[in-house]
Amino acid sequence: MKAIHTVSFDELAQNGVRRDQFPVSYRGARRTLCALFALSSAAIFGQAPQVRPEFEVASVRPAAPAGQEKVALGLHIDGSHVRIASFSVRDLVVRAYNVKPAQVSGPDWIFTERFDVNATLPSGATPGDIPDMLQALLADRFKLKMHREKKDFPVYALVLGKGPLKLQEDALDADNGDSKGAVNVAAAGSAAGVSVNLGRGSYYAFADNKFEAKKMSTDMLARQLERYVDRPIVDMTELKGTYDFTFNLTPDDYQAMLIRVAVNSGVVLPPQVLRYMEGNGANSLFEAVQQSGLKLDARKAPLDFIVVDQAVKTPTEN
Repeated sequence: MKAIHTVSFDELAQNGVRRDQFPVSYRGARRTLCALFALSSAAIFGQAPQVRPEFEVASVRPAAPAGQEKVALGLHIDGSHVRIASFSVRDLVVRAYNVKPAQVSGPDWIFTERFDVNATLPSGATPGDIPDMLQALLADRFKLKMHREKKDFPVYALVLGKGPLKLQEDALDADNGDSKGAVNVAAAGSAAGVSVNLGRGSYYAFADNKFEAKKMSTDMLARQLERYVDRPIVDMTELKGTYDFTFNLTPDDYQAMLIRVAVNSGVVLPPQVLRYMEGNGANSLFEAVQQSGLKLDARKAPLDFIVVDQAVKTPTEN
């Protein structure tokens, strides 16, 4: 599948829902569907304090209002240049601290106000340093102060099923040993559905009543599928490879899941649309996952919860 890095859609059409399904007053709302690019870092105890990784230079500006037909979004890395398009502060926190969107709370504006970040990696830095650099950027530019809590969350655990595993393993494309090469994580959408390019031949598409993914780990599968259901998904399979997935859905479940991803992205929908979502679910997704040899098991699990205590809506000057 050819990756598309410039998106042409309005608020709900990006999630595959026709504009004529909603009142006119709701059609002008805008949000962006951001693909996940979360890289974790571990603290090393017992060592001397390390210098906090920071971008060499970085500009943070309010994102331009989404046009009626076109909006660019995603995280793009090209050599030492990092471009983050139309992310909310919540999105930045998610990527900086490697948590799921449902694990972040704070002032309402951190979910709605969007920003563009253009930055340069210092010499010797790699994409794996970006989360730490985003933490520094949030503290310096947005004066972000936060604390962590541990909470039991209702989750779906992605686990191995009782039957044989029916997945085709498919290795990621080679990166030619260049850890600083071009990497693009971007979303594209229209009334026909959504596609997300994850780099190195990995992508997923949600369209035509099915979810199709190529060269995706089960951890990334969990992160992508949770956008379409009512709770976080935690990968507990312990599978290490990357696989191809195809999950066929009923039309009713497909429409309900498209509405769910809009709600999970912060879109305010009219009551009649929410009632449709409540009356339908993702039963065919659960069945399709089970047919692949996996299972989505409803349970509770302790997860880190980040509370944003303070942040400024206008970032400091670049």
